[in-house]
Amino acid sequence: MKAIEAEGRRGIAIQADSADASAIEASVQKTVEALGGLDILINNAGILRMGDVKDISIEDIDATLDVNVRGPILAAKAAIPHLGAGGRIISIGSYFADRVPASMLGVYSASKSALVAFTQGLARELGPQGITANLVQPGSINTDMNPVDGPFGPTLKSLTATGEYGKGEDIAQAVVFLASANASYITGATLTVDGGANA
Repeated sequence: MKAIEAEGRRGIAIQADSADASAIEASVQKTVEALGGLDILINNAGILRMGDVKDISIEDIDATLDVNVRGPILAAKAAIPHLGAGGRIISIGSYFADRVPASMLGVYSASKSALVAFTQGLARELGPQGITANLVQPGSINTDMNPVDGPFGPTLKSLTATGEYGKGEDIAQAVVFLASANASYITGATLTVDGGANA
């Protein structure tokens, strides 16, 4: 928040459960009321629950689908009435939507591949209004959920063409581009930022 304000901008922080439909709708409404409108929606919430289909619990399946699929759909539904021409919806998926290197990632990968079809449909729906919808698919990014020094770090690094994990800034720059006027003719697209892991 301080970094935003240091740039002479206004910012607010709203806590909302991405699996709760009413919380999602309320967060969009609070944003519109506090900032006077809405130009860009970034669907960035996601969880990772791993397990083979025969072992994974119903609770983990439901949680994965609620946050990773239903959440972005509901956020878009709440945001669309407030977006005008030049508006942007950008969702964050995963490179595992295109390739599943381990069986225990099946449910998670399915949740992320659903965002591809959702984004394409949204692009068709919103294109006539001058609103774009795109998807960024990160690869192995050094985050709290998947740290470079974590148990999967060496394996995931070995899958990349660069031999390195990415940084949060790598994803941020992709999102900034898709949110900019420079990307006004890009919609329904998937931008994979994975260090060549899926090459």
